[in-house]
Amino acid sequence: MPIYRAPVEDTLFVLRDVLGYERYNNLPGFAETPEVLEAVLGESARLAETDMHPLNRTGDVEGCARHEDGSVTTPKGFKKAYRQYREGGWVGLAAPVEHGGQGLPYTLHNAVSEYMVSANMALMMYPGLTQGAIATIITHGSDEQKARWLPNMVDGSWTATMNLTEPHCGTDLGLLRTRATPVGDGSYRISGQKIFISAGEHDLAENIVHLVLARIEGAPKGVKGISLFIVPKFIPDAAGNPVRRNTVACGSLEDKMGIHGNATCVMNYDDAEGHLLGEVNGGLKAMFTMMNEARLGVGLQGLAVAEAAYQNAAAYARDRLQGRSLSGAKAPDKPADPIIVHPDIRRKLMTMKAFNEAGRALLLWTAMQSDIAHRSPDEPDRQAADDLLGLLTPVVKGVLTDKGFDHAVMAQQVFGGHGYIEEHGMSQYVRDARIAMIYEGANGIQALDLVGRKLPLNGGRAVQAFFREVGEFCDENRSDETMAPYTKALKKGLNDLQAATLWLMQNGPRKPDNAGAASTEYMHLFGLVALGYMWGRMVKAAQARLAAGRDDAAFSQNKLVTGRYFMERVMPETTAQLTRISSGADTMMALPAEAF
Repeated sequence: MPIYRAPVEDTLFVLRDVLGYERYNNLPGFAETPEVLEAVLGESARLAETDMHPLNRTGDVEGCARHEDGSVTTPKGFKKAYRQYREGGWVGLAAPVEHGGQGLPYTLHNAVSEYMVSANMALMMYPGLTQGAIATIITHGSDEQKARWLPNMVDGSWTATMNLTEPHCGTDLGLLRTRATPVGDGSYRISGQKIFISAGEHDLAENIVHLVLARIEGAPKGVKGISLFIVPKFIPDAAGNPVRRNTVACGSLEDKMGIHGNATCVMNYDDAEGHLLGEVNGGLKAMFTMMNEARLGVGLQGLAVAEAAYQNAAAYARDRLQGRSLSGAKAPDKPADPIIVHPDIRRKLMTMKAFNEAGRALLLWTAMQSDIAHRSPDEPDRQAADDLLGLLTPVVKGVLTDKGFDHAVMAQQVFGGHGYIEEHGMSQYVRDARIAMIYEGANGIQALDLVGRKLPLNGGRAVQAFFREVGEFCDENRSDETMAPYTKALKKGLNDLQAATLWLMQNGPRKPDNAGAASTEYMHLFGLVALGYMWGRMVKAAQARLAAGRDDAAFSQNKLVTGRYFMERVMPETTAQLTRISSGADTMMALPAEAF
């Protein structure tokens, strides 16, 4: 049976020592005592470990069931666990107080969410999309819509979905056919079919609020003619009580590779009552509010599954006896040594550990930018944070989910043949992690977004600020001999990233295929430098803790070793990525289509 322990100590290290969480106590929601921060993380860890994680394996085996009336039941135990999550106030942890939330930082919400998703990714997908829907209605909804929909969503009594994809179109939303017909009373009738709808129908909440992209009759073709609508499963009365069933139903459940405990639905809309959210033909802009929030959430899924898989691989490697160490027996009293003595097993474990710890820091640093962008009273600070948030979002989504899957496979490999057997649970991590690379914009789209939109935005203001911040960190620590093994490798990675950016600026505009061919390598090159920057900051913080004589010296020493491993064994990949990028698109695009 798989194990899971929430990495609370590591989270506190990142928040306090690396990001300086308590320095932001002038921002709304941050003025909580250190004891409150520890209590929130500790209680969320307990819920994740004791109530959610035991259902992960059984939920995978049992899956969801659709019934003849279109209703869907979730796996045994999910309903009780979700109720505990809702009653604990976790859905509204970071939601505004005026809408019934607790108003705590989005950064803290992300820290808590990592534990929950590591414990049970499928279960956490039910309330997960609700977060993005809440943000979308807050940003684009009218006062009446906020009052009508938000309290029950923030409370968790109602969940929400995002309805974009149709059978004939996914990324190219300009092709969508779902139509919206105005009734005359301000409402619309929505008709069409949506597919791949996570948590589209289930038995966990009293109501499900669907945010649906559709085209109003007579609207322009393409993405310019798309509008966004609120289409609830049940129509509520003025008091918010669901009173009438809407004509929206789950037509079928998708038969998926993984996340079996989550109901991924085909949703049929048959003249369902809907209400415009935001402006007419402004649906794509409004939906991107939800998608950007969801993309950070999916990046978190990549990290969370990788962490759970790593913990199990490390535990197995400490116990499994196989062969003798190359340098001599390490357990002479036993018939063989534990496999953790073998360098190749250590390579896997150290690679996973180094990425996970840096990925956690990167995710929380990115979430901190969201808090600053939305809560700071200082306009320049808000602008700088918003720039960085937009730049990092495709990197977090693409890199953490690509690596999350790679490392779930790597953890499975540590188990050898037992990793291929379902009872050990490693197969589930591999299967669950795979979807995160695809939904909320496949990772190739994230790479194109980074190269085609985020780099040139505002004259490259965001990427130049990132280069400047990382460069200044390297320069400030150049004379510190204890930091040299880290800053030298980070500076080399930064130089490679800047060279790749210059190459794209020079070669992308004249030949767009060059930008497209380089995009994935560029995203991963950017990710390596961002993760390396996190390691630089973590090492600096760990050294400060050691100098202060903290009583957790082993924790800090482990950080120094793991950070050095990343710089020595992982960061050099930036050179290979730069070589690939600068080779251009000619060979990649040379063969005729029929040659494949």
